[in-house]
Order: sequence, then structure tokens, then C-alpha cells
Amino acid sequence: MKKQPIPSGFCLLLLSLLCALGSPVHSFAQGKSKGLAEQLTLNAKEKLFKDTAARWSYDMGVVLEGAAAVWRSTGDGTYFNFIQESMDAYVDSTGNISKYKFEDYNIDNIKNGRSLLLLYKVTGKKKYLTAATHLWEQLQKQPRTQEGGFWHKKIYPNQMWLDGLYMAEPFYAEYAKMMNKDAAFDDIANQFIYMENHARDKKTGLLYHGWDESKAERWANKTTGTSPNFWARAMGWYIMAMVDVLDNFPENHPRRKDLISILNRTATAAVKYQDAKSGVWYDILDMPARKGNYLEASASSMFVYSFAKAVRKGYLPQRFFVPAVKGYAGLKKEFITTAGKERVDLNGTVSVSGLGGNKVYRDGSFEYYISEKVITNDPKGVGSCILAFNEMEMAALPKPGAGKTVTIDNYFNNEYTTGPAGDKIPYHYVWEEDDNNGFSLFGQVFNQAGVKTNTLKEAPSTANLKGSDIYIIADPDTEKETASPNYMTQAQAKPIAEWVKAGGVLILLLNDAGNCELSKFNQLPELFGIRFNEDSRNRVKGRNFEQGGIQIPKDNTIFKTAKKVYIKEISTIAVKQPAVSALTDKGDVVIATAKYGKGTVFAVGDPWFYNEYIDGRKLPEDFENFKATQDLVNWAIKQIPTKK
Repeated sequence: MKKQPIPSGFCLLLLSLLCALGSPVHSFAQGKSKGLAEQLTLNAKEKLFKDTAARWSYDMGVVLEGAAAVWRSTGDGTYFNFIQESMDAYVDSTGNISKYKFEDYNIDNIKNGRSLLLLYKVTGKKKYLTAATHLWEQLQKQPRTQEGGFWHKKIYPNQMWLDGLYMAEPFYAEYAKMMNKDAAFDDIANQFIYMENHARDKKTGLLYHGWDESKAERWANKTTGTSPNFWARAMGWYIMAMVDVLDNFPENHPRRKDLISILNRTATAAVKYQDAKSGVWYDILDMPARKGNYLEASASSMFVYSFAKAVRKGYLPQRFFVPAVKGYAGLKKEFITTAGKERVDLNGTVSVSGLGGNKVYRDGSFEYYISEKVITNDPKGVGSCILAFNEMEMAALPKPGAGKTVTIDNYFNNEYTTGPAGDKIPYHYVWEEDDNNGFSLFGQVFNQAGVKTNTLKEAPSTANLKGSDIYIIADPDTEKETASPNYMTQAQAKPIAEWVKAGGVLILLLNDAGNCELSKFNQLPELFGIRFNEDSRNRVKGRNFEQGGIQIPKDNTIFKTAKKVYIKEISTIAVKQPAVSALTDKGDVVIATAKYGKGTVFAVGDPWFYNEYIDGRKLPEDFENFKATQDLVNWAIKQIPTKK
């Protein structure tokens, strides 16, 4: 798995400026007031999409994209439930989508597919994959220009709009990755290349809103086929599309560098037109002084989100974080107003802007664009602003793990399952896994603290542990899980112990007897005075969660914010020097730690930090497993020796 880039000294300097801007940032379940991303999401949940007769519409998908980001950042199931309830209003038990018309070949209708894929990955319910496949099939039959660019809609023949890249390509890439549709990635890259080739203005670097291959539309330039103006939100859609596509675009694909080059050119052009005074962008980008032009919220949010995320992921140079910080301040000052306790409204979003049409022809002129209504809490603005706020609030969090790496073992725990494409894929306690058994949120907490995530598929050795500061082993396999388990041996325990002695932080997340191989594995923890007892306590019947409840004492040195946690089916622990109990319940040692040389060991008899028990979807609110995850990550980082 690719290690996630983190801010260096230059960017960290900017973070101090960001923190000084004076607005609340995400509490990320640490017990503080809700950040603006949460406040805006809750406001949207309560006010938007109440008409159950409404058509299947992309703007819902934009809001749900924001809700998904907030859910991953907070572990609050409220936001996931918002996504699921919104999609369930349209998707029946067989995967059919109501109020969606395949034959319209409307590329806007693809957008909500991202929410469907999230729901499938998390819940495993086939209906969401079936519904997403309907949208994939639309793309396979979508009308195209002669060179292969998607028409925006069937009713707009021969036309590509910048909007369409965001509506289709992030879904196209995510589905292709999940279903092993490798040939799709050339097509995905080409959509961006075609759009830039035809719509980019060489003088400004900006892209026109639309391009008509036939040059027959009244709005189309008869020489170039482009529309007349640089509409800010269109540029925002385009740049957001690239940033999100790159998350799923293969690292080794030859066209990846082309996408990153286009992203850099587009971002460079957009920054030139950022308003120096307000920090945000005008609706028509290159005419800030023209009468009637105005500062526009949705486009400004899209630019802030795209710059901040692209810097975090390493797609853009760190200098682009400067306009993100300025834009973030501008969003709050120009567009945000309070809407009750821990709720905010977003003002200043143009409701719609298009090209052509039958009833009232939209000619793409300046006069047309400024004639469209500007409203409060438009979903397109709300969704993109949630994404922007979430990115900036994540960036403002302390990064105590900057420059550090956490590695998850995929050797002793080496289970495979049949994936949606029919191939065998790793599962059970891996970073990439979004379902109940995965560590995707655990990895997110590490990333938020500045730590890079990595996976080790080979037997641990002195050489391959060298680049890791934290090494996690979860749930070693038994024969019922893996045909040929990789059991712990003295030969493998030795380099791990030497790595710990030199300053490594070892986290052992095992399981109870019957669900984990313990007897052979104990060769490793016994080197540190820890032995798993091969028993099973905290067995929970049904949804009687209190049977798995454990209170955290106020003076606990590891869990400083979590007060009550849920851990079921635990192997208890026996300790001797140098190990000590870190958490005892009813006379049993539940968690142990040990100092060994310069390093530290943490041990618990349950994988515990997997999605099912930290994502907020299952446990009652009084269980604070997400907080406990944050506490553990912060504690583990502090155990890493300071290098002189």
C-alpha cells in the first residue's frame, strides 16, 4: 500500500497560520465543540432532500460525499446513516434505482454511484453493487464524441462540459479499481485530456465551461467549439474530479503522470484568479471588476478542497496550501452564518448554470451567468464546502507523527476472501478494508496524526522492519482461516524483539482462544514478559453490549479521553517483568505494556480497533471506542524515541 504523504516543515508552518484563523476545527470525537464541517453536514441532514418524490439527482451525491468524509474523520455513525437513508429512498432490495432513467444518458446521474460504492464496501449488501453496476453500464453505452469523449447528456449531443468529469470519472475510477476493469483507466485519463485539449485557453490557462464538437450550438465558438466564458464552478468540478480520481488511479499506470500534470496546470491557473482581498473566487473567473459579478461559494469551496487534499496526498506542491488557507478564511468570512446551536448556513451559491436547452436558451454569456439565482444552502455548495472544511480541519490537527510510519502485518494474519470481481483479495484487519473487519478507520486516525500507513506482506526481518516506527500484528491465523498459516517461530520473533529493543513500538492485537492462534504466537510476547492466556471472557450474547463493556480509570496513562469501551471475546493476559498491566478489569489483565530496551510493547487480546466497533454504526453512544483509538495512536506516537 502506498504511504500517504504528509506536510513537511513548510506546510507545518502554514498550519500554525491556519490554527490562528480563529474558527473551530474538527473535534474528531475528542469531546470539543463540533467543527464547521460537522455543523454544515448536520444542517444539510435536517434541511435538505425532504421531498421523497424528488428525482435521482447528482447534487444529493455531492452532499453525501461531504458526509462520508466527516464520518471517516469522526467515527460518528450519524453521518453514515444519513448516506444510507438517502440512498435507500431510491434503491430497492434488488438494486433498482427509482426515478433514474438509463436511456437519458445523463452523465449527472452517475455521481451518486460513489455513495453506492461506499455503502457496498461498508455493509456488503449486494443491492448497492447492483445499483452501481447499472450506472457503470450506462457509462459503457454513453454516447461519445468521435475521439471518445463522453457526451454530457443525450439531449446535448456532441458536447463535453467540465461538470461531467466530476459526475462520472471518480465513480468510473473507483468501480474500475474494485472490479478489476483495468482497461477503463486509459479511458478515464483520456476524458481529462480531451477536455483540456479542447477547452483550455492558452493565454489564461483557464478552461471554458463547455465544448461542442459540432460547433453547431449558438453558444459555441465557430472556430474552437468552446463556450464563451470561464465559469468558476465548472473549473471547480474539473479540478475536484482529478483529485478524487487519483485516489483510485493505479500508481504504475503510464497516464497517471498526465493527470497530475493537468492538475498542476489547472491549479496554477485557478490560483492566479483568486481574489486577493477576500481569498475566494468570482463566479466568472477572469472578470472580477465587471458589474454584476460576485464572489461565489461553491467554486471557492471546490478550489480550497482540491488544493488542500492534493497537497496532503502529494499531487500538488506544498505551495498550493497557501491559497487553500486564504480560501478557507474567505469561505468562513464571506459565506458562513450561524443557523442555531452547532449549525451553520452556507450563503452565496449560484443555484445552476448550464449551456443551451430548449425552454430558455442559455447562451453562455456573462449576462446569462449572472442572471441565475444565488441562494442559501444549495446542495452543490454545501457538499463541496463540507469537503473543504473537513480537509482544512484535518490539516489543522496536531501532527505528532509527522515523518513516522506504522506498518500492519499481512504475514501472520494472511486471510483472503472472494472480492466483488470474483478474485481473491486480502481481508481481515487490513488498511484498505472498509467493512466491519477492516482497519480503514484505524489507518485514518494514524494519517490524521501525520503517520504514514504501510503493509508488510513478508515475514518480518531486520531489513524490512527498518523503516517502520510502529508495527502492528493482529489476529494471527489458524488453520480454519488459512490453509497454510504462517506461525510465529523463534527465528521470526528474534528480529522483531531486536527491532523493539532499538526503539520500535510493537502493538499486538490478538484474539480469544478459538479465534486466533495463540500457543505458537506466545513465543513473541513472552520475550517481553507477556503471555496470552488462551481463554475467552467478555462473551456477548446478541446485542447485550454491556457484557463487553469496560470502564477506563481516570488515571489511565494510555486512554486519556475514552471513559468506557467495548471489547468482546478477549484473551486475558499474564504479565511478569518487564511487563505491567495497563488496564485491569474484574481482576483480569486486559491490556499490558512493556518497556524493552528503547522500545515499547502494547498487547490486548482482541483486534478491537476494527471498523465494526469504531465507526459509530453499531455500538451505543456511551461506548467510546473511536476516542480510545485516537488515544492509543497518540500514546504509541509518544513512545517512539526522539532521534538526536
